[in-house]
Amino acid sequence: MCGIIGYVGREEAAPILLDGLSRMEYRGYDSAGIAVRSEDAGLQVRKSRGRLQVLSDMVHGGADLKGTLGIGHTRWATHGEPNDINAHPHVSENGKIALVHNGIIENYLELKEHLIKQGVKFQSDTDSEVVAQLLEFHYHECGNMLEAVGRCLRRIEGSYAFGIICADYPNALIAARKDSPLILGYGKDGNFIASDVTAIIKHTRDVVYMDDGEIAVVTADHIDVFDDEMIPVEKTHSHVDWDVSSAEKGGYPHFMLKEIFEQPEAIRKTISPRIRDGRVVLDDLHLSEEYVQGLSRIFIVACGSSYHVGMVSKYTWEKLLRRPVEVCLASEFRYGEPLVDEKSLVIVISQSGETLDTMAAMREAKRLGGRTLAIVNVVGSSIAREADDVLYTWAGPEIAVATTKAYSTQLALMDLVGLYLGDLLGTVSSQEYQAVIEAMGRLPDQMQQVLDHVETIQYHACQYFNHDSIFFIGRNLDYAMGLEGSLKLKEISYIHSEAYASGELKHGTISLIEPGTLVVALGTYAPLFDKAMSNVVEVKARGAEVLAITTERFQEKMEKTADSTVVVPDTHAIVQPSLGVVPLQLFAYYVALQRGCDIDKPRNLAKSVTVE
Repeated sequence: MCGIIGYVGREEAAPILLDGLSRMEYRGYDSAGIAVRSEDAGLQVRKSRGRLQVLSDMVHGGADLKGTLGIGHTRWATHGEPNDINAHPHVSENGKIALVHNGIIENYLELKEHLIKQGVKFQSDTDSEVVAQLLEFHYHECGNMLEAVGRCLRRIEGSYAFGIICADYPNALIAARKDSPLILGYGKDGNFIASDVTAIIKHTRDVVYMDDGEIAVVTADHIDVFDDEMIPVEKTHSHVDWDVSSAEKGGYPHFMLKEIFEQPEAIRKTISPRIRDGRVVLDDLHLSEEYVQGLSRIFIVACGSSYHVGMVSKYTWEKLLRRPVEVCLASEFRYGEPLVDEKSLVIVISQSGETLDTMAAMREAKRLGGRTLAIVNVVGSSIAREADDVLYTWAGPEIAVATTKAYSTQLALMDLVGLYLGDLLGTVSSQEYQAVIEAMGRLPDQMQQVLDHVETIQYHACQYFNHDSIFFIGRNLDYAMGLEGSLKLKEISYIHSEAYASGELKHGTISLIEPGTLVVALGTYAPLFDKAMSNVVEVKARGAEVLAITTERFQEKMEKTADSTVVVPDTHAIVQPSLGVVPLQLFAYYVALQRGCDIDKPRNLAKSVTVE
């Protein structure tokens, strides 16, 4: 969601801040701002609604703001409409303190009322300005900025990542976090704070991940970290090993298209180290055979596309493990009194590892006695650190808001984990085990086959981009896959789209089908192909246009009924959704392209959702 960057060093801060913010534009935002402190001009704040380019033009690429200490922010509105006043940084009434904030302060109204009674006048509608004014209040009390931050943090409730500068402290910035990601970067000519490593990878690969309740004092030469009792903390440094080019378009018109085409290699990196001599090897998973045998229930908890990974995995895991698998939206999980106990395995899936709903659900599962396994992409992220076990997808950085390769690598990894657990339980036959292993080995090359025929999907996108409402139908694994296809389309093209289990059509949904309605019919799941075909016939009889996704095995049958057909290679049923989702991703991309949408930064959406 919102992006934070801070710098203190020996170079001009403003250009560094603007560059860092530009590398986080993919997170989604509606306004941007920076604050820079200089000896001559004091605290200089510039902010504006709209794209970062508006702010950059306002300050001539940063040339107008001199100073080697500063903070920057891109805002995704929560409290108050997107406008110049509500944009960050927020400044205290005396003009000495500037603050940027990610997260939500839950008791801000109570604090605001208290400050108003003290005579404080507010400029914005945000919860974040309350913190800036509260900092000034406590700074006036104690005369020490670090102490003022500590007093402030003890009074606020909610989630936060803060970057704070004060005109009285020309050589330091202060950072603090709780339930919202913040990292510290150690550079050659200065040090950094950032909400995303992408913002500072150009300057340093040496980073530290802050933990909840920690406060950091950052100067040009060193960084001191304290816990919530102000006791110094020794932090473990991490090295970022992906190249900066991974966060650049590399000749593609959009990050989303680049990341779709990166999927074969991303899948290869996810699965190849984990298949050895025809066996699934998960060195980082510490589940004993005795524990797995004693499992009574498995929960898969996630949001958005990761939730759809869980929906696919429910079908495959129940087949492989013969254990009940419940898929839960993370935002609902902890409020539904889940039946988790010590015999429950709770799988939490998150690309960023910072998704607040998912993190809160995981903590609730741990409180209830369940064992947690995290499937994440970002090494050192909060969910990765707090889970009992963690498996990384190794997808590399994903910049587009609409996930593609993160989804695919999560799905491939879940297939491997399901196979591994099924083997421990003795519920998967040796023949099927080997068949799935072989199919997983072929997956990257078969995925590339689909990508090599992208012009077919481009053609269909040109045919159908002007529809206002589109329905995805399928059965079993095809239904689960359709959920993701529908989400991709609505995320980036803004077309109303829904996915339905085909058998439910006659229970109400078919009333929405009228002449010209586009239905994307998924027919890749072999055991139920004939039933899926009967549903295609039903919608055709009501005048629908049908774009079908099917496999080579069923191509001829599908083409006799559907108006248009996209074909993917045949593979094992468990692996088939990994192939079927690729044309759905491409279809969404090219439809959005035809409609002139901002594909990498769709309206109102954010990459990493760090508020409830």
